[in-house]
Amino acid sequence: MMKDYYMISNYKNLAQKFKEEKNYIKAIQFLEKAEKLTKGDSNIEIILDMALIYDEMGQYELAIETFDKVIKIDNEEERAFYGIAIALDSLCEFNKAIEYYDKAIELNPYYQRAYFFKAGAHDALGEKEKAIECYKKAIELNVNDFWAYLNLGSIYEEFKMYKNAVEVTEKALNIQPNNHMVLFNLGVIYNKLGRKNTAEEFYNKAINEKSDYPFSYLNLAIIYKENDDMEKAIKIISEGINNNSDTSYLYYNRACFYSIDKRLDEAMEDLEKAYEMNEDFVDYILLDKELENLNELNRFISFLDRIKNLQNV
Repeated sequence: MMKDYYMISNYKNLAQKFKEEKNYIKAIQFLEKAEKLTKGDSNIEIILDMALIYDEMGQYELAIETFDKVIKIDNEEERAFYGIAIALDSLCEFNKAIEYYDKAIELNPYYQRAYFFKAGAHDALGEKEKAIECYKKAIELNVNDFWAYLNLGSIYEEFKMYKNAVEVTEKALNIQPNNHMVLFNLGVIYNKLGRKNTAEEFYNKAINEKSDYPFSYLNLAIIYKENDDMEKAIKIISEGINNNSDTSYLYYNRACFYSIDKRLDEAMEDLEKAYEMNEDFVDYILLDKELENLNELNRFISFLDRIKNLQNV
C-alpha cells in the first residue's frame, strides 16, 4: 500500500509538471498510470484532472466523456456537471450547457462560476434578461468579479439602459482601473450618452493601456469625424494602423475619411488595401456614401469594375 501511495503521488506530480509545460499527452499518460493504482472514490480527483486537461486541449467530447465517468462514481459531484457545461459551452451547445450549469447550481447554490458562465450561455442565446439575473447572482456571490460587472454593463448598454451600464461598469473600473476593455466600454457608454469629451478621455486611456486594440482608435476617430475634425480623425486612425497594421477595417475607415477630406489618391490606396485584406468589404464599397467623392476618379471606376467582375466569376 505504501508503495502504491508513493507511486500515485509520483505519477500525479509528473502529470502536473507536464501539464505546466503544456505537454498534455504526457500528463494524461501519467494520470492514467495513477488511476490504475487507485480505487473507488479516490479516482475522482485524478479523473477530474484528466477531464480538465482534455478540455484545455480542445478535446471537448473526450472531456465530457471523462467528466461523465466522475458522475458515475458520484452523481453529486458538482464539479463534473460544471465541467461538462463548460465543454458544451465551447461546442456552442448552449441549451445543453445551461442544463448542466443548473445541475451544478442545484448541488451547490453558491457555485459562483456556474452562475457566471451560465449568464454567458443565456447571452449567447439572446436570453438577455436571464443573463442579467445570472450576472447579478454571480456578483452577489463575489462582489469583486470584474468580468461579471463588465459583461453586465455591456448588456445594459445594448438595452440602452445607460445609467445602469455606467454604474456597473464603473464598479469594474474600481476593481481593474487599468484594464483596456473597461476603459473602452466606458468610452462607448459615455459616447451614447452624448458626453463626447468624457468618451474621448476613456478611449485615449484605453489606447494608452493597450495600443494593439484597434476598436479604441476607430471609435475615437469617429468622434473626431462627427465633430468635423478630419485632421484629428485621420491622425488617430493612422496611429491605429501603425499599431495594428493587419486590421482591414481601419484601412477602410481611413479611406472614407480621406474621401471626405478629398484626399482621393490616399483614399484609393487605403481602399485597395482594405479590399485586398478582406473582400467582404465589397458590399460597403458599392453603397458607402462616404466614398462618393471618388465617383469621378478613373482609378475608382476601374477598381469598381474589377471587383464587380470578380464577384461575378
